[in-house]
Amino acid sequence: MDLKKANLEAYLKRLYGRDLVLVSTRKMGETIATTEDVKGFGYGSPLLVEYEAGGKKGSAVISSMRVQHGFGHDHFSDRARIMIWQNSSFNHLPKHVRSLDVGYFTEKGKLVSAGNAREYFLLMEKIEGKEYFFDLERVKENGATDLDYDRVLALSDYLAEIHATKHDCPPLYLRKIRETVGDGECIFGILDDYPDSPSFLEENELAEIEKICVDWRWLLRSKAHRLCQVHGDFHPWNIMFREGTDYTVLDRSRGEWGEAADDITALAMNYIFYSVQKSLRLTGDLKDLFELFFESYLEKTGDDELLEVIAPFFAFRAVVVASPTWYPLLSDDVRRAIFNFLENVLAGKKFNYRDVNSYLA
Repeated sequence: MDLKKANLEAYLKRLYGRDLVLVSTRKMGETIATTEDVKGFGYGSPLLVEYEAGGKKGSAVISSMRVQHGFGHDHFSDRARIMIWQNSSFNHLPKHVRSLDVGYFTEKGKLVSAGNAREYFLLMEKIEGKEYFFDLERVKENGATDLDYDRVLALSDYLAEIHATKHDCPPLYLRKIRETVGDGECIFGILDDYPDSPSFLEENELAEIEKICVDWRWLLRSKAHRLCQVHGDFHPWNIMFREGTDYTVLDRSRGEWGEAADDITALAMNYIFYSVQKSLRLTGDLKDLFELFFESYLEKTGDDELLEVIAPFFAFRAVVVASPTWYPLLSDDVRRAIFNFLENVLAGKKFNYRDVNSYLA
């Protein structure tokens, strides 16, 4: 990008006063200084800035991170997180170079300060509707209606549509698999929140599950061709229905690109979850809805490989719904059935969506 002198000077004036004058700029390591626009100012290329303000000379170095895939720097938000952290932490370590501010570039090349930020917020439009989990609670107690089957088809249609958008970027697929296993919001992070020696688990059972999940991570490394557009947290609390099959989804999470199995299991696990709460099995209308969801999605996408990669994603969703923190009122036998499902799915090579009860045993 080209860094405009006027934009840089305007930013510095907001920090140090309106009498500031930009004297010179040069890329670090170069000897020729200029007050003209900096052509080809690249992310990751530090720029020395010299100025006068209040009758005194001053200097600073402005830098950003290079845009690249891999090493957890794939998304704009990753790089923002690092810069925000550096600004808050550099000045707390003795003998460390001081951070003077953190900010961002707009699409028009303006520099905007964010150095005074303490927490961030998101302003969104208001959506009317009722979360889909209310439907599942009703089906558990009273059975399904024709509308419930229509809504399952609508949701499978939606996922088939968004998953059809593919992306050729292997580091992003590896990241999705790595984070599903090891991220603080996913399997390892959720298990860290489990109490010591829970009554529904055997000694060292969680450690063994983690080891198997790591094995799955390495099994899926060659599947980068599966990278597709995802929602990332497609569970019933993030789906709001209005009349009929009209709905809106909420709270997209953990990246734009990932594995289709992540979205499939986020929803499908809950048909199992609600049925197990009642009978420790997948039965009745919830079983029919679960199987219709899979059948419809597979028919639309032809993605039979999904059933060969789905296990660790089911494991992630299972440790969430079995969590004593998230669901404190569940009985031990319900949690045990969920862990039976989790471990039996991880032990198989291909998931059989028509025989879920064999995994729950």
